[in-house]
Amino acid sequence: MGAVFTKESIVRFYFFAYSEDMGEHSYLGEFELMVLLTIVHLGDEAYGVPLCRELSLRRGWEVSVGSVYAALDRLETKGLVVSHLGESTPERGGRAKRYFRVTQQGLRSVHETRKVLSELWQSLPSLGEEFV
Repeated sequence: MGAVFTKESIVRFYFFAYSEDMGEHSYLGEFELMVLLTIVHLGDEAYGVPLCRELSLRRGWEVSVGSVYAALDRLETKGLVVSHLGESTPERGGRAKRYFRVTQQGLRSVHETRKVLSELWQSLPSLGEEFV
């Protein structure tokens, strides 16, 4: 006799499958990937303003501080970055800078995303110069 599924068991099954999938395949979006790579590039000086400057320079257009901090909050919630507060300074009105560092999990996500994107690019037929 086959398995009997109730509405409750189906809901639990889908929740479990969804949770399991999210844990194993957390590929990064374009902006999150750029933020993580910029943090690695800046090293110990990775906080909001330099991140925005570097991202704006690399992308070729203005990146808002709000979008960077929103991405940083998402990345910290996912465990891909950690932050700490530096010393407060009179130049900042007594406020401390919030510095960011990429975690080992964050580095794994960067490498996994790079691997998948590289495989996808390599699987494409030649697109020719008109698409460059």
